[in-house]
Amino acid sequence: MSLFKRLRRNKKQQDEVLTAVKEVRTVSVSEKYDSGMKKSRESFTKKIQSLITKHREVNEEYFKELEEVLIMSDVGVAYVMKLVEDLKTQARIKNVTSPEEMNEMIFSYLFEKYLDGEEDTTKLNIAEDRMSVFLVIGVNGVGKTTSIGKLTKKLVDEGKKVHMVAADTFRAGAVQQLVEWSKRVGVEITTPEQEGQDPASVVYKGIETAKANGADVLLIDTAGRLQNKSNLMKELEKVYGIIQKLTENPADETLLVLDATTGQNGVSQAAAFNEVAKLTGIILTKMDSSSKGGIILSIKDSFNVPVKYIGLGEALEDLEQFDIKEYLYALTSEMVEEADE
Repeated sequence: MSLFKRLRRNKKQQDEVLTAVKEVRTVSVSEKYDSGMKKSRESFTKKIQSLITKHREVNEEYFKELEEVLIMSDVGVAYVMKLVEDLKTQARIKNVTSPEEMNEMIFSYLFEKYLDGEEDTTKLNIAEDRMSVFLVIGVNGVGKTTSIGKLTKKLVDEGKKVHMVAADTFRAGAVQQLVEWSKRVGVEITTPEQEGQDPASVVYKGIETAKANGADVLLIDTAGRLQNKSNLMKELEKVYGIIQKLTENPADETLLVLDATTGQNGVSQAAAFNEVAKLTGIILTKMDSSSKGGIILSIKDSFNVPVKYIGLGEALEDLEQFDIKEYLYALTSEMVEEADE
């Protein structure tokens, strides 16, 4: 049995289980991924499928066009070059000459490369015996404040007592936006006493307040300015120092929020922030609006920083813990279904 057929069989079994519990979960995770990845699937899978009709055999012309398709899907130039070279080698070894066989090889390659050992990397580092501290950073417009609100709602639904800190004191409206989210999800928040206040002092007050109130998780909204990396580094170092001093532990998570619609610009942002911050995870927003689903493969290939959450829609419940299996299924489902027929 081919890899595609095994995957499809397992997928059908998963869907049967999900259908059985629909009275508990109105919309399944699989359905969210399938809907949220629609634009990326059309851009990625359908273009690769089109190579079957354009080429009668696998040759240099085929591989050249495959490179173009992958790069246009924001998989990343360096990774595309490596992927295509690997596929060329496998095609020679296995004597693959038809585009149909090569398309199956492409997706088999992705599944086999990414399915192992991913389960634990996407979990948030939540301590059992003390308050956990999460820093969230990101440039303006990526959906940072909204992501914090949605993440807070998830933690509250899991029974966690959450406290917010509005330490992005330089962005107009950032504090008020977070205040509105705190009201919406029903948690306490520490805000600056004046505009432009030193973020570290707001964090200091927030930690003391959260500890006094017995919070399980402290979520800190921090600035994400990249115009001056040295200033950002100094600011984050002060915040890290305050956390270490008051909790006797380093920050449990430093999460970078990226906008999926920006494609390779998002990868560049990740590289820049990774130079100045101790990133532990990425929240990828607006995937439902993006045709550039390959950005996740670029991130995974470029950084040792896992994608932990993915935004698959605008609703409060549409921020999902990243699942590499669901992502690959959603990105390639039409190809899997055709190969299984």
